[in-house]
Amino acid sequence: MPLGKKVNQMFANIANRYDFANHFLSAGVDYYWRKVLADKVEAFAPNTIVDLATGSGDVVFKLRDRLGSEVAVHGMDFCEPMLEAARHKKKDRHEYTDLEFTYGDCMDLPLEDNSVDAITIAFGVRNFEDRHKGLTEIKRVLRPSGRMFILEFSQPYPWFRPFYFLYLKYILPRLAALATGDKGAYDYLAGSIEAFPSRDELKQQVCDAGFSSVQARALTFSIVAIHEATK
Repeated sequence: MPLGKKVNQMFANIANRYDFANHFLSAGVDYYWRKVLADKVEAFAPNTIVDLATGSGDVVFKLRDRLGSEVAVHGMDFCEPMLEAARHKKKDRHEYTDLEFTYGDCMDLPLEDNSVDAITIAFGVRNFEDRHKGLTEIKRVLRPSGRMFILEFSQPYPWFRPFYFLYLKYILPRLAALATGDKGAYDYLAGSIEAFPSRDELKQQVCDAGFSSVQARALTFSIVAIHEATK
């Protein structure tokens, strides 16, 4: 099965328990990661933002809370059940009524060239069927001097690596099975994290896709990192 189809099906299966699993399995640290991401986006001061692989919309909601309604924020994902989860959460608060969550595949974005000030993507680059193609597609839709912000799992500091991978490979999938009923999705998660590039390697891949001024910041013992790159 192609990776994109496999990932779509996997997220569809866990959509209704996705948020709970994220908060539970990260012990709530995911809130901090999104805060740091929002800090960086706010410092850039874009007028238009598209959040790719938006999932249940947590990054979109965080950006709206931080930047206000004068900034246009749009969420895109290629998994319809995840988009439905985001739309359901949107209904709970009136300040989110203008937010949109629509279909968008990172391999072929339904966006015009040079049309967006900033792209955010949290925990989605790891699942790209073709990473170079996805990164160049993001570059295509960014305006000149636009900025991409990637929040993604990374390789932990060497001293922390044995503890982290013990949790990732043997403990997390079992906890995830209790939280979501789908151990297989989190076996995939563990494998995809272990195989993902380090901060410096991903930085080089972003440069190879044509971006400039690429910076990377490690968070939480470098188990995640934020890459910020300019078109």
